[in-house]
Amino acid sequence: MGQVNFAYGAVADAVGLPFAVSVFADDDRLRDEICADVESAGLGMRECGSLAQLLEGDPRSLGEAILIDCPLPGAQGLAALSRLDTRAARSGARLVISTSVDGLEDVFACCSQSDPQILVSPRRAERVIALGQMLARIPNLRLRELSDEDRLTLLRLTEQVNQISEKLERMGEPAESGRSVRSPTRAFRFDEQAGGPQSTGDKQSSSDRLVRSTRPPLPDPRLVRRIIHQRQLRARFFDGDLFADPAWDMLLDLTAARVEHNRVSVTSLCIASGVPPTTALRWISQMTDSGLLERVEDDTDRRRAFIALSDKATDGMARYFDEMGKNAAQLV
Repeated sequence: MGQVNFAYGAVADAVGLPFAVSVFADDDRLRDEICADVESAGLGMRECGSLAQLLEGDPRSLGEAILIDCPLPGAQGLAALSRLDTRAARSGARLVISTSVDGLEDVFACCSQSDPQILVSPRRAERVIALGQMLARIPNLRLRELSDEDRLTLLRLTEQVNQISEKLERMGEPAESGRSVRSPTRAFRFDEQAGGPQSTGDKQSSSDRLVRSTRPPLPDPRLVRRIIHQRQLRARFFDGDLFADPAWDMLLDLTAARVEHNRVSVTSLCIASGVPPTTALRWISQMTDSGLLERVEDDTDRRRAFIALSDKATDGMARYFDEMGKNAAQLV
């Protein structure tokens, strides 16, 4: 982790940014490990304790960044996370919450306002990546205090931290424990790409043209499911990393679910992505920010939330399959 800590130190030195971090975890060994990474990265510690201490404390005093490990949060833990989520959304503080697959649905449902980073059974390198991403998402108030040069330095160094951490993760973990897929942070340029190239004199946006035209129907879900099955079948004969395309796999799954009138949970969508849950959650977050996916609250159970295609993504998938026409069946 030496290179990573050096990069973080460079970030702090470059921008002169006092960055206070609070850490809460019931596992003593894990809590000490996270605190050590935070301190060696040159970031200030605000609070470090158990989840019970988080429940008792005032969320307003926890600093700019809060790292929480709650593998299976109970009712009290979820209530604390919900309260913290509201406070963080108001203050601009950043949350990184690690949980288990079994706890994912509950954590996702109760954290709807602050846009937290959610990690699922993360390795140490994934936590370090989360720290780097946290630096890139400092509240706007602080960013306005930085010069343009310092702001650019911060973004560049944070990207270096992420790249170093990903390399360390690939070198230090067995190949089957994770997948190397391109970063979602650089994958989405939908507004510029939608509808194809435009001339410089074209004042009519592609989205305006799409709104005025009639959207074709979505494809038969049986066809989409066959395409998904065919894509999954390749992993039986080749390394899955060769074909990892979580964004497309999730779009296909949600397209079929929309026609079938089925709701898709975040856990189910992570499975459909074909990549580890933490990686899938980063893609879901980016695709939501880009207007492709939507979070849908369960009106009958506030402890649940679902993911669905946005109208923008639905339009794109309908037009894609319409353009493919009969050739779509050849994808199976």
